[in-house]
Amino acid sequence: MGVGMWNRMVKALTAKVRRDAGMTTAEYAMGTLAACAFAAVLYKIVTSDVVSGGLQSVIGRALDAQF
Repeated sequence: MGVGMWNRMVKALTAKVRRDAGMTTAEYAMGTLAACAFAAVLYKIVTSDVVSGGLQSVIGRALDAQF
């Protein structure tokens, strides 16, 4: 096996070992915080009077549908 081929193999293996496939603790914390903030915004929107009234209207029309 030549030196050039050996160097290419070592570089390929090193790249596989050093690949950053996961998140660090800080990234997990930021992702969790963003997910919680998004959930809070969605909860506020869904529980608002406008959306609640719209959902009740849609459900009421679906239940009163003539077959």
